[in-house]
Amino acid sequence: MSTAATPRPRSQRTWGGPVTFGRVLRSEWIKTATVPSTVILLAVSFAVMIGLGALVAWGLVQLAGEPESGPPQGIGQSLQSAAYDVPASGLPFGQLLIASLAVVLIGSEYTTGMIRSTMVAVPTRVPALLAKTVVIAVISFLVGVLSAFVTYLLAQPILAGSDLDFGLDAEWVLPSILNTGTVLALIAVMGVAIGALLRSTAGGVVTLVGALFVLPIIAGLLTGLADWVEDAARFLPSSAAAQLVATQIQPDAFNQVEGGLILAGWAAVLLAAAVVVLRKRDV
Repeated sequence: MSTAATPRPRSQRTWGGPVTFGRVLRSEWIKTATVPSTVILLAVSFAVMIGLGALVAWGLVQLAGEPESGPPQGIGQSLQSAAYDVPASGLPFGQLLIASLAVVLIGSEYTTGMIRSTMVAVPTRVPALLAKTVVIAVISFLVGVLSAFVTYLLAQPILAGSDLDFGLDAEWVLPSILNTGTVLALIAVMGVAIGALLRSTAGGVVTLVGALFVLPIIAGLLTGLADWVEDAARFLPSSAAAQLVATQIQPDAFNQVEGGLILAGWAAVLLAAAVVVLRKRDV
């Protein structure tokens, strides 16, 4: 009589395991990293942020004049202060691309109907949203920090021609580089949250881009009409992001910590709203 084990029928085999947050996180990473358009958009964001930083550094050198003659009288110190902001100077463009990418990552699932498969695999829903948020936030943070650091390295030889180069130990320079990643991570969280709330790629992109770039313009146009407009504008996401990476704080402006708290508050409120809505409505 044979003692070999009889294979179990295919229908009786056990596949996989319990749905844990780690497994959901891994699946979201695979979905994000294997989409060519996502990788291309991140690479473009990285390259353009560096290019803009180098262009700003070159512009400062042109303002400073030729090395022999030095900077125009009276603006040398302001140019040096402006040079400290060069590593984070590509941030506005990075915000635009990362915001759009974050919205697309979840909005496209609603558009294509893939969200149904996601929620069937993760019936509690919230872990799927949080996993997607963590993945894009971490990626955005790395893109921001690396692009700012590479910009710093690339800008130093350019700035050295007019004695505007500086070390990482200059005041608030290193925190500004790190917080470039923090800003992009928080913007990514806002993008995922808005995409989940609106369930529309186009609507989410327009809403977030409007909040980041259009509202500050409107607030600037209305500043002279009422004092409260200027006070309210300080709490906009774009204003908070600018303060988070600032190396110089203007009088009566929020400092870096306060700017970070305001931006984190926007991200937290939107994400909490997305969680509540996701649990209550059908996909």
